[in-house]
Amino acid sequence: MHAALMLLACALLSAASIEPAAAQDQAAAWSLLKQPGHVVFMRHAEAPGTADPPGYTLEDCASQRNLVDSGRDHARRTGEAFRNNGVAFQRVLTSPWCRCKETALLAMGREADVFAPLSNLVGRPQHAAGQVASLKAYLATLDTGTRVLFVTHGIVINALTGITPASGEMIIVKPGPAGDPQVAGRLRVE
Repeated sequence: MHAALMLLACALLSAASIEPAAAQDQAAAWSLLKQPGHVVFMRHAEAPGTADPPGYTLEDCASQRNLVDSGRDHARRTGEAFRNNGVAFQRVLTSPWCRCKETALLAMGREADVFAPLSNLVGRPQHAAGQVASLKAYLATLDTGTRVLFVTHGIVINALTGITPASGEMIIVKPGPAGDPQVAGRLRVE
């Protein structure tokens, strides 16, 4: 019985120590967002599925995979968290896919500028190298005082950083001299 109580106590202590560490990681991520020289790549909010329906078009949002209500709520909470943490972006760029444009609009309260290198790569792998090169070239031109939010797809973020983010997750990047992204942190508003 004594051994069982010790195991339970250890398990509770381990669980308790995880929560403050996670809170510290979140606080550190918010701090990074306020520092010059960092940009954010955000995966669009929740849009169930893995690909758009056959025959979709970029001009017709109804033909695409779109945000669900929980995704819309998450995008709004993310925008509220930006405001509550004093994080502002000079530029907001988005993929032309409707789920990305809507995520940006709900989070920032304004329409974002469409930026083709953020386009979805699902079913379009032949564009990956060119889009990554274009993103790196863009990152190389940014001065350290310009804070940018890029709203895109998980597959694009993975192609650029090697990380596959969850829906609505943000990858904080410090661009290197040649635009090579150096991942500095991860953040997801709950």
